[in-house]
Amino acid sequence: MELCILLAGLALGIALWPADAGQQAASRPRMKKQPFGRMPDGRPVDLYVLTNANGMEARITNYGGVLVALLVPDRQGRFADVLLGYDTLPAYLQDTAYFGGIIGRYANRIARGRFQLRGQTFTLARNNGRHHLHGGRRGFDKVLWDARDLSAAAGAALQLTYLSKDGEEGYPGNLSVQVIYTLTDGNALRIDYSATTDQETVVNLTNHSYFNLAGAGDILAHRLQLYAARYTPVDHGLIPTGELAAVAGTPFDFRQSTPIGRRLGDPHQQIRFGRGYDHNWVLDATGGKLAQAAELFDPASGRLLRVFTTEPGIQFYSGNFLHGAIRGKAGRIYAHRSGLCLETQHFPDSPNQPRFPSPVLKPGQRYHSVTQYRFATRSRADLRGCHRSARCRKTEAVSAMVQMGSR
Repeated sequence: MELCILLAGLALGIALWPADAGQQAASRPRMKKQPFGRMPDGRPVDLYVLTNANGMEARITNYGGVLVALLVPDRQGRFADVLLGYDTLPAYLQDTAYFGGIIGRYANRIARGRFQLRGQTFTLARNNGRHHLHGGRRGFDKVLWDARDLSAAAGAALQLTYLSKDGEEGYPGNLSVQVIYTLTDGNALRIDYSATTDQETVVNLTNHSYFNLAGAGDILAHRLQLYAARYTPVDHGLIPTGELAAVAGTPFDFRQSTPIGRRLGDPHQQIRFGRGYDHNWVLDATGGKLAQAAELFDPASGRLLRVFTTEPGIQFYSGNFLHGAIRGKAGRIYAHRSGLCLETQHFPDSPNQPRFPSPVLKPGQRYHSVTQYRFATRSRADLRGCHRSARCRKTEAVSAMVQMGSR
């Protein structure tokens, strides 16, 4: 009898479900384009809104390839923007914090703004004291990219392309760059970076988003795990010394999930140099295959972020230079440590560090790097001792299925 009732209910459900429901879902626009303003020279700038089947949104502008917003559900299914940034293009045009931008031609620092290739010295802008930072005064985060909708069954996708000409910011070679943002129905944002050159050059691309999984407040209670047993110590100018140091016994040991604020006041010299964390970790995974680099968790909201990458390093920056001087989205003041960065990358100053993985790209070669941000939630019942357990993984998978089914 119970079986008959169950079968009858299923049949009724099927009968009530519109015959073209699947076609309707497939036909919904996965990406919308809307005006975002104009460049000082009059060129139009657009905002692209990528949406998945669960209601998650990624908003990207072709100015700087900036990831403007990322709307992610918490454990209750409530959506919030987990990125710092601005509401308008004029604010991004004046930005000095690199909020959400594509960073290139070389992310992070190059000592004294120079490096050598083939015996020739190339001189770059010194826009960070005595050093070169994030591609110079006009890096990839400050240029207008060409955009194209590449949405397909795998997800809503935006392709951005840019030609960095020979000599731009002092770098050699014409570099053709492509970045593809893909938002999947598994609540993952994937970024594919590729580039080719007509002269030997150096390349290191990343995204400089500031995360706050709570959607407000500071990130001190966020728990961070880094899949790295070593890091690259720096001098007082934040240039790596060349050493690959063990994290064991130091405030840089995030091999287990640890609250970010727990050791920020440690007297360790490296913490003093960075005014907090602003260092590169040497990832355990090798060989250039996609592997987990980090896990970030906010106990209050239950939001969980896992970072996967093909890169050899990740820069963890704890928002040390956010001091309440920036007014961001909805007029919000970004106070000290109100966001953090997890920048997948080749190591800082690699062009001058022969022991580090090489960032050199030659004609005929193709630079290709992948980073993926995978979002899920964790229930309150599983907070204690579940950070790496099978029970925790199972709970997160069920939570993701519930969110997908509720939209």
